[in-house]
Amino acid sequence: MISDVRTMKRVVIFVIVAAGVIAAVIAARKMAAPVVWQVAEVQPIDAPAAATGSAQPQLSVQGDTLLLSWIELLNADATLKFAERTSTGWSAARKVSAGRDWFVNWADVPSVVRLTDGSLAAHWLQESASSPYAYDLRLAFSKDDGQSWTQATSPHHDGTPTEHGFASLFQAPGAGLGLVWLDGRTMRAAKPDEEPSGSMGLRAAVFDRQGVQVSETVVDDRVCECCPTAAAVTSEGPIVAFRDRSQDEIRDISVSRLVDGRWSEPVPVHRDNWQINACPVNGPALGASGRDVAIAWFTVADDVGHVFVAFSSDAARTFSAPVRVDDVSALGRVDVELLPDGAAIVSWMEVADKRSEFRIRRVDRSGQRSASTSVAGINATRSSGYPRMARRGNELVFAWTDTEAVGSRVRTATARLTASGTR
Repeated sequence: MISDVRTMKRVVIFVIVAAGVIAAVIAARKMAAPVVWQVAEVQPIDAPAAATGSAQPQLSVQGDTLLLSWIELLNADATLKFAERTSTGWSAARKVSAGRDWFVNWADVPSVVRLTDGSLAAHWLQESASSPYAYDLRLAFSKDDGQSWTQATSPHHDGTPTEHGFASLFQAPGAGLGLVWLDGRTMRAAKPDEEPSGSMGLRAAVFDRQGVQVSETVVDDRVCECCPTAAAVTSEGPIVAFRDRSQDEIRDISVSRLVDGRWSEPVPVHRDNWQINACPVNGPALGASGRDVAIAWFTVADDVGHVFVAFSSDAARTFSAPVRVDDVSALGRVDVELLPDGAAIVSWMEVADKRSEFRIRRVDRSGQRSASTSVAGINATRSSGYPRMARRGNELVFAWTDTEAVGSRVRTATARLTASGTR
């Protein structure tokens, strides 16, 4: 009898231990299984912009804050407005500035960004002479969440009636504002209405917390004349990306890093060797988290446009081999966001079967691609501008210009990000 009891106790202990081991193995497997983030269905949402005459959307993210900015045109008057994404939708639209002498362009888009100290910075473009290629970059700051703004200033002080635009604003080290822009001060036109010739430069500036400029420097003295720039902040400091321009008209994407207060020598992300004696008006996009970086861009080979993405794990010192993103062919106009699992969501304008769409796709660092998803149909003309994408926590936000509406209209949509093992 005693022997039977002892045997039964051993069996019970064995069962308990075995169950514990099995549970531990299951838990270990769950812990070892990589968490994969996916994009749920895209859902249109009401935009805070005017139902007619709104265009040039831009999205910016700082921490948990996501801002949408856009321009509203009424006759000859242009107004820069912005709204914040909240848990209940978009906030009411707020005005930054307005003017009749603004330079309004489908690709050279104003922006509003929030800095880490809670202040706001905004930029727009203002004509500086009668020439269509003469305009200045204007900046203003707000300490009261956009209720009031400082007097506008410019980061460039050359005083030439030339191009100053395609700016990218970012958080500078020390809670100030950093920005880069295309600067045409060395370019000249033979006649007022002719396109100027010469070398477009890429310049950078930093403003302190009080909005006082503390620096201006040259990043690259010869870049593509009218491709938008991009900027992001890694754990090692800011980085910028732009379309470079060689003496023999190779126009590939390069990056520069702000190291110890100086911009590094620009280096190409990948040698596409796209030779074109004109500006394609198609800039890169950057996403960064810690030392991880994703960059997306457009290029043309054999007369067909394609979109690519590449990854870096060393704060943009080096990049992986590029992965093609588009399905058939593309117009470019890209954007990119990093996901918590290290993959990237890339957006672009796809052109196929006589139809153009604003599309997105997840791309892993291994090169594996998900099926592409359509956000919206979009006009392939320049009037539709650049569609935008940004990530706020577990939500992707999209903005684009609907030119099918009367006078154009900014529209927005969202998609929830879900991780494997969650609902």
